Amino acid sequence: MRCCPRVLLLIPVLFALAAPLPAAEPGQPVRMLFVTQSAGFRHGSVTRPEGKLAPAEVAMIELGKKTGLFACDCTQDCESDFTIENLQNYDIVAFYTTLDLPIPDDAKRYFFGEWIYQKGHGVLGFHSAGDTFHDYAPYWDLMGGTFIGHPWNAGDTVVLTGHDPENPLSSMFGPEFSLKDEIYMYRHWQPHKCRVLLSLDYAKSPTGSPVPTGHGYHVPVCWIKTMGEGKLYYNNLGHNETSWANATYLESITQAVKWMRGEVECDATPNPQVSAEYEAKSARDFKDHGFRAAR
Repeated sequence: MRCCPRVLLLIPVLFALAAPLPAAEPGQPVRMLFVTQSAGFRHGSVTRPEGKLAPAEVAMIELGKKTGLFACDCTQDCESDFTIENLQNYDIVAFYTTLDLPIPDDAKRYFFGEWIYQKGHGVLGFHSAGDTFHDYAPYWDLMGGTFIGHPWNAGDTVVLTGHDPENPLSSMFGPEFSLKDEIYMYRHWQPHKCRVLLSLDYAKSPTGSPVPTGHGYHVPVCWIKTMGEGKLYYNNLGHNETSWANATYLESITQAVKWMRGEVECDATPNPQVSAEYEAKSARDFKDHGFRAAR
């Protein structure tokens, strides 16, 4: 097994084995590949200081150790590490990335056409995972949306509305959750395929930036979906390094991993009616609270 050699150089405690491992036994850590390569803008949360790992990488490695749920390998070398062979070693793949990653074509076809649909497999999408492979339909169909702008910037305080109070992946946010973070808007949003868990509340989230409303007003922030027997959890949060120390955010990720492991149950049925309701509310709030449309 060739298991992310660039990562192993940085994290000697991570394992390197001679052959692919079988599926993790119940109660044992699953294996996660955290892809933090940037082909476009590189966020501070995935920028590696010389000789060190990035804040988001450190946070995920420590979360895996603390919970005992997963062992996390990190890569910024998709050409070498995102291969059909190496994917056999992982149960979960996480993305905090930008633009067109140099994933080999055969691995792209395998990952998006087969791997994600298999039982026990899951994908985590963080923040700029939505700003990746804009024109590759299998990618945005998996993730649920494609970045078009961030009217709410890193210094803006936003309020998020929780739509699913009983869902273990979002219940920790409560009916409302406030923090400073950069919030994206999307095209290719597919409410008929996703269960939206969190949305931005315009009325309580002022911004001086123009808002690109050409693809709608609703701003989904966190959602889940199933792909065959595979599972996706996407959360827009994570631009700010402080988000990777936020206990609520990390607890949501923890529960998402438990869901992918089959240890918690949650309803992933698409809820397009919620998106429709929040599209109408967001349009009203946009008008009533003095927002400006982007040209």
